[in-house]
Amino acid sequence: MAARTLQGTVTSQKMNKTITVVVARRTKHPKYGKYISLSTKYHVHDEKEISKEGDIVLIQECKPISKTKNWMLVDVVKKGESE
Repeated sequence: MAARTLQGTVTSQKMNKTITVVVARRTKHPKYGKYISLSTKYHVHDEKEISKEGDIVLIQECKPISKTKNWMLVDVVKKGESE
């Protein structure tokens, strides 16, 4: 069984070796048929601390690293706008 991979945007990198990634998705409401934008925040393990806020990253599910971390950074797809 392959591990799940998701793509999202880094919203915070204030913790040591941890980033917060928001993964947005659009789903259809089961009764009314309207498309709804939903998002989920994940704590992601970033061993080398290579990502910054605003980057679009690829994350992969892994075994639990801490109480809230069970995702790890695979790749930085696109660098964010630097100030």
